[in-house]
Amino acid sequence: MSEYSPGLAGVPATKSAISNLDGEVGMLAYRGYRIEELAQNSSFEETCWLLLNGELPKQDELAAFDQQLRNSRIVKYNVLDIMKCLPITGHPMEMLQTSVSSLGMFYPDDETYSMNMATKIIARMGTLVTMWEHVRNGYEPNPVRKDLSYAESLLYMFNGEEPDPELARIMDACLILHAEHTINASTFSALVTSSTLANPNLVVASAIGTLAGPLHGGANEKVVHMLEEIGSPENVVPWLDERLKNKEKIWGMGHREYKVKDPRATFLQKMMMEWAEKKGSISPMFDTAIALEEACEERLASKGVYPNVDFYSGILYREMGIPTDQFTPLFAISRSAGWLAHWREQLQDNRIYRPTQIYTGAEVRAYKPVNER
Repeated sequence: MSEYSPGLAGVPATKSAISNLDGEVGMLAYRGYRIEELAQNSSFEETCWLLLNGELPKQDELAAFDQQLRNSRIVKYNVLDIMKCLPITGHPMEMLQTSVSSLGMFYPDDETYSMNMATKIIARMGTLVTMWEHVRNGYEPNPVRKDLSYAESLLYMFNGEEPDPELARIMDACLILHAEHTINASTFSALVTSSTLANPNLVVASAIGTLAGPLHGGANEKVVHMLEEIGSPENVVPWLDERLKNKEKIWGMGHREYKVKDPRATFLQKMMMEWAEKKGSISPMFDTAIALEEACEERLASKGVYPNVDFYSGILYREMGIPTDQFTPLFAISRSAGWLAHWREQLQDNRIYRPTQIYTGAEVRAYKPVNER
């Protein structure tokens, strides 16, 4: 009998050259480049190229790729019509999965497995998410602008105003930090769907469905709701002690791979503090988060439980004026680059995923007519 590993914990499912991490020291790297260096010095556009192609782009390659992303942001009017037929009470991740899966219907098969198609998907993810924010509130979406960077475009299309350059830089860094993270649940979904040679729009749609869960991408929403429930720093200790007593989850705390603080959380906290210094003030929620991190460190550090990327990302998005239920779609926009990098890698030496099971049901038995049961 094969050894059973629930959730495939620790079971190697593929070989990959895209990203790696060391959970003991808190290191994450894309194609060999530490994420702190990329978040500090790179751009989302450049990081996408790196993930998809394996090396940092030359100047002309980056310029051409950036221009293609800008030119590909617009979506056909049919997609807007689809959105207008969706219930406005639905979660934006459900809209995003529906819309992305529909994109494959609008483009010819000869583009399906190309780098060109990957670029179009990444470009349109931001458009879809921001369109929905206006559609569900009864308005036409803001027009697509080609003169803005990816991060600038996201903020503009959400708010209709050109963003503060510092906020745009923070958004850019957030996109970089969320773009890839080895073989997590949503990336595994992308790999399985890729292995069937499905259209890459469906590959991304399957990953979106997996990311939507609160144990994966949806955790950043849960963090904000949790901090709202706590209310203020002075409430942290009694709230936390009660939570731990009842063995309830502390959202944004702990990661299956990291035994120290998630390096992405460290960088997000740094950006939050820099933004607070520039503004001269910041949301009280940040003070509550700091107090919660300190209280958790006293009680949980011995167990290797520290903040993960979700702990601070939601607070930053809130500072940018992004609605809470759009936090996970922002995660999906960014992670589409990683998903599509794995899609390309999977197709280089493809073998369809077909794991086995340990059967625990009844032995083979004879069928009885209903009147004999």
